Amino acid sequence: MYKLKVCEIFLSLQGESSFVGLPCVFVRTSGCPLDCAWCDTAYAKTEGREMLLEEILGQVAGLGVELVELTGGEPLAQDTAPRMMEMFLQEGYTVLLETSGAVSLVSVPEEVHVIMDLKCPSSGMHERMHWPNLEMLRPHHEVKFVVADRADYDYAHRLMESHRLAERARVLFSCVHGSIAPREVAGWILEDRLPVRFQLPLHKELWPEVRRGV
Repeated sequence: MYKLKVCEIFLSLQGESSFVGLPCVFVRTSGCPLDCAWCDTAYAKTEGREMLLEEILGQVAGLGVELVELTGGEPLAQDTAPRMMEMFLQEGYTVLLETSGAVSLVSVPEEVHVIMDLKCPSSGMHERMHWPNLEMLRPHHEVKFVVADRADYDYAHRLMESHRLAERARVLFSCVHGSIAPREVAGWILEDRLPVRFQLPLHKELWPEVRRGV
């Protein structure tokens, strides 16, 4: 009887990857080993209840969408998360995993689309990354940098070059909401001709007053 501690399950539009704009069911797990300065889902660190994996599967099926994402919190902080992903894959879902990069990807099924949110210095957690994860990246994986200032941008640029990230996976740049003007980051990307996709968090544009379930 395998269980996963879940904070919330909801239907929304995928907002921060190359799947942006698509209807997606989100399974937000509870708990996270990090404490990012600008975390916008801090409630997920403590809230939630244990659910049987079959119960989660049933709730997701009832929402009628074939794209599902495990997010958090940090899904990989729970040993049963890879089993949950495998169950979704067996049922024919396209499966996304939003992960911080602080926990090893070794147990993640090959078919899963990993979206690894590599932390920049402004988060206060950039030294907590599990660097061997970068060697496990595949072409269908994505690396996301959320930038709050020029130091974050330069840090992300250096990591891209030193680990040849654009050759390993898709690379995304986004902004810490309210900390920096998006056009500033867009300008830096254009100046440096970075081979990245720039994005704004869609849910913050569509539902700025809503904090959960989007």
